[in-house]
Amino acid sequence: MSQKKTPVKNISFVQAVRDAYRAGQEDESLEPIVAASRRGLAAGRLRSGDSVIFYDIRGEREVELSRSLTEARFRHFPRGRHPRVHFMTMISYDRTLDAEVAFPPEDRLQNTLTEVVSRSGLRVAKVAESEKAVHVGYFLNGKNDGVFAGESRFIVPSPPGVASYAQTPKMSAPAVVEEIKARLRDRAYGLIIANLANVDVVGHIENKPAALEAVETVDAALGQVIAACRASGATLVVTSDHGTVEDWLYADGTINTGHTRNPVPFILADFSGRAPEAAVRGDGELADVAPAVLFLLGIDTPPQMTGRSLVSGPRPPAGEAAPLVLLILDGWGLRDDERGNLIREAHTPNFDRLWGECPHATLRSSGEAVGMPSGTVGNSEAGHLHLGAGRRVLSDRVRIDRSIGDGSFFENPALTAAMESAKSNRRGLHLLGIVSHYSSHGTIDHLFALLKMARLKGLERVFIHSFIGRRGERPESGAIYVDKVIARAGEIGCGELVTVMGRFWALDREDNWDRVAKCYRALVLGEGTRVGQGTTERR
Repeated sequence: MSQKKTPVKNISFVQAVRDAYRAGQEDESLEPIVAASRRGLAAGRLRSGDSVIFYDIRGEREVELSRSLTEARFRHFPRGRHPRVHFMTMISYDRTLDAEVAFPPEDRLQNTLTEVVSRSGLRVAKVAESEKAVHVGYFLNGKNDGVFAGESRFIVPSPPGVASYAQTPKMSAPAVVEEIKARLRDRAYGLIIANLANVDVVGHIENKPAALEAVETVDAALGQVIAACRASGATLVVTSDHGTVEDWLYADGTINTGHTRNPVPFILADFSGRAPEAAVRGDGELADVAPAVLFLLGIDTPPQMTGRSLVSGPRPPAGEAAPLVLLILDGWGLRDDERGNLIREAHTPNFDRLWGECPHATLRSSGEAVGMPSGTVGNSEAGHLHLGAGRRVLSDRVRIDRSIGDGSFFENPALTAAMESAKSNRRGLHLLGIVSHYSSHGTIDHLFALLKMARLKGLERVFIHSFIGRRGERPESGAIYVDKVIARAGEIGCGELVTVMGRFWALDREDNWDRVAKCYRALVLGEGTRVGQGTTERR
């Protein structure tokens, strides 16, 4: 694949990122920056025969880029002659991908909430907008791609064609509410699981008025669901998967658009009379929700669910006609301090009334309670996984961290095969992924472990392609991470940073193939701002 010569800026990657900030760009949407040789040609691009390790550890946002790099009959945008690479991922993103996996899934989780309820003979409806479809599906079902017998999904499209959901903080919440009402009216479902996405999605954008509107939109939607459940004689359980905007400010006053370590609510509003003597334990964790829902439905809790039901008392009989609605207020955390607490600042009469009048509890939704390292924040993937699993599930990050700690990471068969292929064929090794100390997509520490492994195995042509994005980070943190990558690669004595771009282009999950195409063209063709790094030209 030939490349055109392009003017080269003889500045460092860090300076190029800072220049982009001054031009009005932000980390998440940073236009691609690529390394160039002394002759002005893009250096370190993907070529046939190269090995690629995509080290992110989440998956649903990594699938589109992975497909563009692996599928022989890819049709979503023109690629020309695409490179045939030895492609592997740190964890399994999708079973259909043509990729080796370093840390494949452990045994599939058995007897998750949807599976147990479906097997009991009750039908389950899942309602969400498309931004959270994967969460009420794949993650809530225990990282299972399948749809259980008796399970139906009603997915409302998120607003199309908007550059930022700050422009539409209501998102598709009204349509989600209408779907919930419709499922209550048709009386076909024993369990309705619904997600309101606004607080989490809009809360990741540094726009306080939009975030407050998102909170108030969710509260208004909650009010409509309460009214519909009361009219239908349904039981309503309200909870969340993690916190966000209740901790909007760092100690120094800068804005925190990330997830939090705070607990989340659990509220039981029984309009059915199903459990008139039910008592709710005051505290617990997300894994306790599924056993509570099964208790309220009169269904036995399977032995795999080691969470403890939050609800106790005489168990209702199975097969009640009135449905139960499990409503997930995505990103709605609890925090007493009013400083920087947009949940407290917003007008939320419906939540406040429900919390004041109904039995409730606070739930741990971060760190070890959701299978993550101690002290880490929660996230939507771990949150929905634990809401459905009813037990603690060790995260992929913890599995990988432990393998690095005990040394088995450096002998991992799949990683070894990718590196030895590059070495024996005298081809390049490319490391793609997020650069962040903590992200649900991955950690910079895994990149550094891969660089150390590549050095131990004697690889010389190792190229780093870094995706940056501020969610939960301080402003302009991307430049700091880029500097750290360069410095640590120098210390290890292996690896050359050759691409930097915002995660907006690389990590899409809404079929925005124009974004993925920009990432692809940067990785393969070197399209983007070119900076001179004294690199060796590779053609």
